[in-house]
Amino acid sequence: MTSALLQSDIQSLPLLARGKVRDMYAVGDDKLLIVASDRISAFDVILDDPIPGKGQVLTELTEFWLKKLGHIIPTHVTGIAPEEVVQPSEADQVRGRAMVVKRLKPVLVEAVARGYLIGSGWNDYQKTGAICGVSLPAGLVQAQKLASPIFTPAAKAEMAHMTKMSTSPMSCAKSGKSSPSRFVILRCVFTQRRPIMPQKKASLLPTPNLNSAWTTRVSCI
Repeated sequence: MTSALLQSDIQSLPLLARGKVRDMYAVGDDKLLIVASDRISAFDVILDDPIPGKGQVLTELTEFWLKKLGHIIPTHVTGIAPEEVVQPSEADQVRGRAMVVKRLKPVLVEAVARGYLIGSGWNDYQKTGAICGVSLPAGLVQAQKLASPIFTPAAKAEMAHMTKMSTSPMSCAKSGKSSPSRFVILRCVFTQRRPIMPQKKASLLPTPNLNSAWTTRVSCI
């Protein structure tokens, strides 16, 4: 069995940042080496036990979708093999789990589709009767199922914290006002969360389905 990589240790490149799952290194002034570790993150908490091979799977998923959508929008792919930018002794840390990409400025937006009135959405509803500018009927109760899922984007700030936003910034980006050369989607992750009833914990489910009775989160970071 392949041993898990909890954290990369690339000494031949400057370390820029460590995220919940990925480690990022500078490759010159215009490229990055992004290494997908085997760390597990659930609701912004990094768990103690990594999953061997998780980083390889994430990288393969990323490569698949970038190739699949490459004809629609330019991507940050360079085609440079990760093993070529590190020392031979460090190749095992990047083989199959890393990408060399263009160094761009991301649009830090998380897209959230809500199926239940819970969490920060419930707090917003109590104050304003709406979530992210989406008006909801009066008299709803906590954890109530919505008539249909609603789109409630959030602006991702440093350290993965989120700030709720209306849909207008998303419309701005969609309309092309943001320069394509500065736009890059590094990752899209689909997770689901069981609606939280009072004094009950949230749990993750493996298969996303916007039509099911769950709150589905699409994270693009």
